[in-house]
Amino acid sequence: MSVDKESYQGQGMTSLRTRQRLIQRLTEKGISDVRVLEAMRDTPRHLFLDEAISSRAYEDLALPIGYQQTISQPYVVAKMTEHLISDERLTAIPLKDTLEIGTGCGYQTYLLSIFSKKVTTIERIKPLQEKAKKTLEELKVKNVNFILDDGNGLDNRKYDAILSAAAPLEVPLNLKERLNIGGKLILPVGDSKQQNLIFIKRISKDKYTEEKLEDVLFVPLLKGVVS
Repeated sequence: MSVDKESYQGQGMTSLRTRQRLIQRLTEKGISDVRVLEAMRDTPRHLFLDEAISSRAYEDLALPIGYQQTISQPYVVAKMTEHLISDERLTAIPLKDTLEIGTGCGYQTYLLSIFSKKVTTIERIKPLQEKAKKTLEELKVKNVNFILDDGNGLDNRKYDAILSAAAPLEVPLNLKERLNIGGKLILPVGDSKQQNLIFIKRISKDKYTEEKLEDVLFVPLLKGVVS
């Protein structure tokens, strides 16, 4: 099954005019990369949500997707994506190999697929993964590899960019070590009461820079697979 043009573009509360209002809000909040703004405008966020709440798809809000998980707030998705591609402003596809931890409904995955040659995305909840996989297939995304895992069993493969959509209590060393030299990691860090969005760059084999961007609230990074 493929997504027809009308479903993709949306109607009423999911129309281009509604999307344009979201882009205006993102711009007002400081998102400035035209590539990100255009991708956010063109991404059919309503297709990643249940029909009952799809009319709210272009509000700047996190929304429930089941299994005590959420689709991330568009502003946070835009900010995380913008930081990962900020060093390559003149390149249409600035990232080669990207790792995402926490596929969820696949919304952030879709954004990453636009700016990456290849995306590996990990999800611990099988029904969510299957739904995300179906949505991305219908959107004809072909550069995403899905893995059912909790993110703790990563192999030694290196990545240019890593994004976690779930919050550990501290930055996992194994994620930093998965970065290529020059690679970037962005993730929320903290407990259920206080989290910071952290941006890390790997400068050399043993040296990293770390920057706190702002307060956020994500679901916790949990262990174990749910089938």
